[in-house]
Amino acid sequence: MTKTLKPYSKITDFVTGKKIPNVGAEENRQTVEKFLVTEKGYAKEDIEVDVDLDIIVAGQPYRSQIDLVVSVDGGATRFMAFKCAAASLGSREREILAAARLAGDAQIPLSVVSDGKSAIVLDTVSGRKLGEGLDAIPSKGEAFKKLNHLDLQPFPEAKREREGLIFRTYDSMNVNVGRNIK
Repeated sequence: MTKTLKPYSKITDFVTGKKIPNVGAEENRQTVEKFLVTEKGYAKEDIEVDVDLDIIVAGQPYRSQIDLVVSVDGGATRFMAFKCAAASLGSREREILAAARLAGDAQIPLSVVSDGKSAIVLDTVSGRKLGEGLDAIPSKGEAFKKLNHLDLQPFPEAKREREGLIFRTYDSMNVNVGRNIK
């Protein structure tokens, strides 16, 4: 039996200009992308869309993506990781924290979950909530100032396996996403 997908339309991604499936929280992500550029002063070039995240969980490779990653210094340093959600923001905090901790040699300093109308901003290293609402998302100027005072930290190797399990558990519930449409 062939699996039939629910029909979907395509929209143009604000940052990349590519046609993408309009599924899940895609409209919310488009709102966040526009907000970052028009209200917070980021250039489209500062924003990476669908950033690959390749991890090993229980000895097996697991591949996913982070919705958005924002840099402020020409792409040299990733500053914020975003999970764009369609529902309860609080239920996605742990997912984006895990992704931002595992996304490279150094943890991405800020983790953000947003539906385009509100946001929760978290300190990735401590997991502490820094603010709520779209105003809590730092502008490019604010981010650049913070970046000058940050000590980028790697995620402890001894905790990577557990953090990978946490990420995979949350991420595996994201079935209505563009990467699952071929």
